[in-house]
Amino acid sequence: MTSDWHTAERFLIDQLIRPMANLYRISADGAPVAFVRQKKLAIKEDIRFYADESQTEELFRIKARAVMEFSGRYDVTTPAGEKVGVLGKVFGKSLLRSTWSIMDANEQELAIAKERSQFWAIVRRVVDVIPYGDVVPILFHFTIDEGDRHLGDFTRKIGIRDTYTLDLSGDPERTLDRRLAIALAIALDALQSR
Repeated sequence: MTSDWHTAERFLIDQLIRPMANLYRISADGAPVAFVRQKKLAIKEDIRFYADESQTEELFRIKARAVMEFSGRYDVTTPAGEKVGVLGKVFGKSLLRSTWSIMDANEQELAIAKERSQFWAIVRRVVDVIPYGDVVPILFHFTIDEGDRHLGDFTRKIGIRDTYTLDLSGDPERTLDRRLAIALAIALDALQSR
């Protein structure tokens, strides 16, 4: 990542589809700051974030704790295994509107990411069960809040490719470590159906 990634407030996430993996390019201020590789059909998720597209320098990773569980927990760690934080899908609340808990390294909740619109959350679930429904672009908007304080938004841009914006302008104090926020953005796209 470039030296300004941790001070950035807005990120653009582009998904680049490849035969054996989903690739993501994350940019801030028009410059790439991370590249992500997610193997398709992985039994246990281990998503790596790299400084460059050639994947020579690993920055951090998302690692699933278990192969399958309803309330999935994913550790966000440095390459050396130091925990940055934890992302956890809140199962009960996610039945009708996906909800994720964003936690620090001690698993204390920092913020909640939740689908903004109940209507679009239900439409997305219906489209997901239709054959080839994944080719229909659906509004995908999550709010990221710390109690009553709005920290940011994660929004899918309408278009053929999956492109998202992560806007953390409500978090100038950096309540969320930017690695944790970027990991959340990838998790919201890559791990929603898990």
